[in-house]
Amino acid sequence: MEGAGWLQPLTFTSQPLSRPLVSGNRGPEPIPRGARQELLAPWVCTRPGQARLCGCPPIAAPFAWAETETGNLILTHILWPGSVHGFVDVNRPEPQRHPRRPGFRKMLTVAVWVALLGCLQAQELQGHVSVILLGATGDLAKKYLWQGLFQLYLDEAGKGHRFSFHGAALTTPEQGQEILAKILESLSCPKDVAPDRCAELKDQFQRLSQYRQLKTTEDYLALSKDIEALVQREGLREAGRIFYFSVPPFAYADIARSINSSCRPGPDAWLRVVLEKPFGHDYLSAQQLATELGSFFQEEEMYRVDHYLGKQAVAQILPFRDQNREALDGLWNRHHVERVEIVLKETVDAEGRTSFYEEYGVIRDVLQNHLTEILTLVAMELPHNASSSAALLQHKLQAFRALRGLRRGSAVLGQYQAYGEQVRRELHKPDGFQSLTPTFAGILVHVDNLRWEGVPFILMSGKALDERVGYVRVLFKNRAFCVQNEQQWAGDRSRCLPRQVIFHIGHGELGSPAVLVSRTLFRPALPSGSWKELEGRPGLRLFGCPLSDFYAYSPVQEQDAYSILISHIFHGRKDSFITTENLLASWVFWTPLLEGLAHEAPRLYPGGAENRHLLDFEFSGSQLAFSVQQAEQLVPGPGSAPLPSDFQVLRATYRDSPLVTAWPEELIAKLADDIEAVAAKAVQRFGQFHLALSGGSSPIALFQQLASGHYSFPWVHTHLWLVDERCVPLWDPESNFQALQTHLLRHVRVPHYNVHPMPVHLRRRLCAEEDRGAQAYAEDILALVTNGSFDLVLLGMGTDGHTASLFPQSPTGLDGEQLVVLTESPFKPHHRMSLSLPLINRARKVAVLVMGKLKREITMLVSRVGRQPRKWPISGVLPDSGQLIWYMDYEAFLG
Repeated sequence: MEGAGWLQPLTFTSQPLSRPLVSGNRGPEPIPRGARQELLAPWVCTRPGQARLCGCPPIAAPFAWAETETGNLILTHILWPGSVHGFVDVNRPEPQRHPRRPGFRKMLTVAVWVALLGCLQAQELQGHVSVILLGATGDLAKKYLWQGLFQLYLDEAGKGHRFSFHGAALTTPEQGQEILAKILESLSCPKDVAPDRCAELKDQFQRLSQYRQLKTTEDYLALSKDIEALVQREGLREAGRIFYFSVPPFAYADIARSINSSCRPGPDAWLRVVLEKPFGHDYLSAQQLATELGSFFQEEEMYRVDHYLGKQAVAQILPFRDQNREALDGLWNRHHVERVEIVLKETVDAEGRTSFYEEYGVIRDVLQNHLTEILTLVAMELPHNASSSAALLQHKLQAFRALRGLRRGSAVLGQYQAYGEQVRRELHKPDGFQSLTPTFAGILVHVDNLRWEGVPFILMSGKALDERVGYVRVLFKNRAFCVQNEQQWAGDRSRCLPRQVIFHIGHGELGSPAVLVSRTLFRPALPSGSWKELEGRPGLRLFGCPLSDFYAYSPVQEQDAYSILISHIFHGRKDSFITTENLLASWVFWTPLLEGLAHEAPRLYPGGAENRHLLDFEFSGSQLAFSVQQAEQLVPGPGSAPLPSDFQVLRATYRDSPLVTAWPEELIAKLADDIEAVAAKAVQRFGQFHLALSGGSSPIALFQQLASGHYSFPWVHTHLWLVDERCVPLWDPESNFQALQTHLLRHVRVPHYNVHPMPVHLRRRLCAEEDRGAQAYAEDILALVTNGSFDLVLLGMGTDGHTASLFPQSPTGLDGEQLVVLTESPFKPHHRMSLSLPLINRARKVAVLVMGKLKREITMLVSRVGRQPRKWPISGVLPDSGQLIWYMDYEAFLG
């Protein structure tokens, strides 16, 4: 604002304004006496039926008038025309002259001046915001970001915020300014803004926007100085700076370094840095990128964008749950929800983007981010205060941590036929190159908590499918039985009709965002100002039901996701973005599956309607499989090679003991079957079954298999013991017992008095010798297990030859009379408790599970050595009178 020298006696005439008085960051120009211009208009922030001055107390009615003694001040008939951004039209018939009352007129004049000056101060307090768009001439910026920034200006400029917009890229200034001018010219206004008004607003925005080349630290320093000079020249305070990174992630670190060293705002202003996906390729790369960015920016300064969180139907999930708590409290759980489907289907293929797709594929591109974020919105516990960003983010993190680990059997993969040829052509691959990148994926996810135990969450996305549509569908169980025939159901709103809540993200038959609730459930509450009931559309059916079966709502005004998110960035709403903790938790969940599927051949499909039932899949327990088991070989490709399922379980010997080897899925299934057989035999003979289980990552798949597919297992007669334990509290994620609890005990009915965790945490101390935890565990074993001989002990083998928590070059537990010992591990956490080798060798049967290509080298080494437990503790495993069986997958056995 260029001072306040422009303030003149207020005058209004019936002549229409030819242009707004607020242009860019300047205040209204001086008003010639006698000219009827709307001086008040730029300072009136109005709503339908009400006028108020810039955050000042509302004017009582949309009609008000006053005049000075000389008749120079008249304020009449302020109307809200439906336009936006703080500008109003003043339509006025000639007012009737009231009797002159000098005292009254003077008092009213003073009141108006005081209100105006107060508003000017309120405007100044908002301050100046600089928005720097990096990659300003790229595709994302052209399609969405500049339009989103223009919408931000339209929404906020009339509320006293002052802006400058800086488009930055590596392009030369001349070329960049030319490209930027074309982009800005293509911007559009909301539908309710008249064309001439839109042209004025675009002109204002263009004058506030400039292009500059940012390459070096000096460029960033010059930018900072220019912003400071602009703010000082206008007599404003600086509110903050937004840097939007619309650039590849490999450029993040250099840009972040330059911003941090040369372009941060002053201490009284905020900094917000906006980051676009991909945020890494796996857990390690995401962690590395997060560490780099964390060295330059604080967590509260970073806004990682997942644009699906800005889509109106997705953004409505939590408010919907909050506004309908009373109706949903008894329904939103495992007792009533049959399943949840989260789907994003596309008709387009990856042509022109194969370089990106070859690196990321459909899981990294869509499921790891968009669909998983949506899953957490559905599954997370709703905090009492749903408007608290911190509480929402914390509850979302808890939902991430409750996701059950995925394995290869949790996924089905596909690839449209033309993809391979597109890759060879665009990436110049040889004719024989066959890509294994999936362009379609269906994933089965389970949430391991009391609310969602056993409820399948199905995530599905793919390219070259039969329709373009996105939705979240919560399907409820239906326990009703209807005596009358189906023709009577609809008219009576029968309880036998499907019951579902659908968040329709967009496209499809409906064609727009929507929230739909079956009329057999409840009438939902939605914000009346922003959502409206959908009009009936005869003939339209969704999931087999006519639209009339739903309470259906759509947004009053559709908004682009980026416009919504940019507004949230401006207002500092962190709950619409991905924190570092949530990002890494997501990668912890997805990385093991991605590694396991790296060499999996996807099923080929022709694309579009011709896919027919080829990609249909079904689930049983935690297993997912295509419904059509034998796909027709349409063209030569990855499917022509032998698949893992084509190989049978092989039997051989290893170290003079039986060896079972197979692909991981078949191996785990075989081991689970064998354990159940041993359990049934032990219960039949002795009335109980004592099973000792090792920790680590390998047994987790076994725990999940036992939990999901072995309903005849005699759990009620089973005692579960631990072979080893880390010296951490039992609730710690590092605890072996915690893994057992999460992946097995929550899902089977083992009497609590039959579960025997190792006593590593006594008297608030961990593995203290004086607490005699090891001796106490040994005594429990001797008291309950006949002769201390477990019916079955499950072991693993480390890459250094250790087993249980018995490590090379350490004599502890390798011989002697101690049954349970405290040991030291070379890996964190270092302190451990373990069964001793003599106790392990008392077992009636010992199974050693070895999986993964990292075990290939130690497998070869151990096969050639004799019994040398001090070098390789696993070589000392040989039951005194029992049986030893090795279970190895092909990667560990053959490499």
